Amino acid sequence: MLRFFNIRLRFGLNLFSFSLTVLVLLLARIWYRSTSIMPSPLTPTDVATALLAKSGLQLQSIKLLQPLWAGYGHICHLTASPLPSSDSSGQTSRSASSANSGASTPQELHSFILKLITPPAAITVDEGHTRKILSYKVEQYFYTHLAPLLPSSIPVAKCLASIHEHHPDGTSTTAMILNDLSQTFPIAGGKRDVLNPTQVHAALDWLSSFHGFWWPRVKDMPRASLVLPPLEEVKHGGQGANPHADGKTVWLNGGYTYLATRRSEYANLAEDHDSEWIHPLTRPQEDGLSVSEKVAFILAPREDGSGPNEEYMTLLHGDVKSENLFTSRDGTEVAFYDFQYIGLGLGVCDLAKLFTCSIPLNMLIGEMRVPGNTLPMQEAEKKLLKRYLENLKEASNKEYEWDVFVRHWELALVDWLRFQASWGFWGNTAWLQARVTHILWNDEWKSEVLGNRSYT
Repeated sequence: MLRFFNIRLRFGLNLFSFSLTVLVLLLARIWYRSTSIMPSPLTPTDVATALLAKSGLQLQSIKLLQPLWAGYGHICHLTASPLPSSDSSGQTSRSASSANSGASTPQELHSFILKLITPPAAITVDEGHTRKILSYKVEQYFYTHLAPLLPSSIPVAKCLASIHEHHPDGTSTTAMILNDLSQTFPIAGGKRDVLNPTQVHAALDWLSSFHGFWWPRVKDMPRASLVLPPLEEVKHGGQGANPHADGKTVWLNGGYTYLATRRSEYANLAEDHDSEWIHPLTRPQEDGLSVSEKVAFILAPREDGSGPNEEYMTLLHGDVKSENLFTSRDGTEVAFYDFQYIGLGLGVCDLAKLFTCSIPLNMLIGEMRVPGNTLPMQEAEKKLLKRYLENLKEASNKEYEWDVFVRHWELALVDWLRFQASWGFWGNTAWLQARVTHILWNDEWKSEVLGNRSYT
């Protein structure tokens, strides 16, 4: 009997061992077939080589400038030269000429920037991830469809070539080769740095020209193609549900700080009892809405074009700061880049960030220290705004009353402060907080903004 059980035990172990071996072999075969079918991820060199070839260029060098946020890709500097001509007679002629002169023909080098986006596949719906994916598609749309429409007086990078490919595993590859702005505008703006007075005026002139160019044209943009806030895109089953889908253009609401896409930060502010802004910005009024919510309602573009300030909507850059521009050596000309958050809005929303984060304080108040906790508009600030407004009206050939403009400006400052108070302050924060304190204490402003009952 014992021998019988030993035989059965050995038989069972052998059968198990055989089954395990078969399973391992099957898994190995599947792995081998999948790795032989699925290509390796493309490197920046692979992508740059392929895109340059489409324009008759060959890669000479590539250098990593910086990684994208959270490892979503790379920004690289490229140098390229023309591919050898297929015209054999031309090659012979050039070779003979070089041989006779005793000198080699130098290569004509061109300088480019490669922006390569290779994000991971999202397992769950995440607002930050979806926002980033959408923003790269928006930027690609701008460079390939809108940037070519701009006159040379509003310089931006030109797109040499681009791709957007979807992969079966849910990932994608988006890439653009742009001309290198630093070749013409060699001075790069610093991170969280201030501009000098000449650069400030140049930045204002660029923004007013950019806003003025698009102001009469945004009315022709089909609203159905505009990108909603990330979670709304997901909710509506649109591009946000599949962020790699095509068919969308730019953001319905330009920028990345507006309330509809920052509800979690706003909720944190509403519970932060150590913040002096919890009550002024988040306390519900008689109709149940806070100042922040009412301001956001007034500023926000609508899908149906019915917003209270629709006639003043233009295209915003969306992320105006010193590190997103290059200037000429003398500072009299600038070129902005990084158009991931371009979309509809009031031009003053771009100015609010520029004034807070990149303009010297003395250009706003005429001195180096904010004189108090509340501050009306100073002559220095007014002078900058006047410069912007006059150039905006000239560029757009449209009218914009000063009083209406100032009201929009005040709304933009309150909205920008709401974001900083919920996210973290930087820049001319004492000036911003003193200006918003003055605005919120203004009875006329409160009557016009807080007394409005049409927030539906």
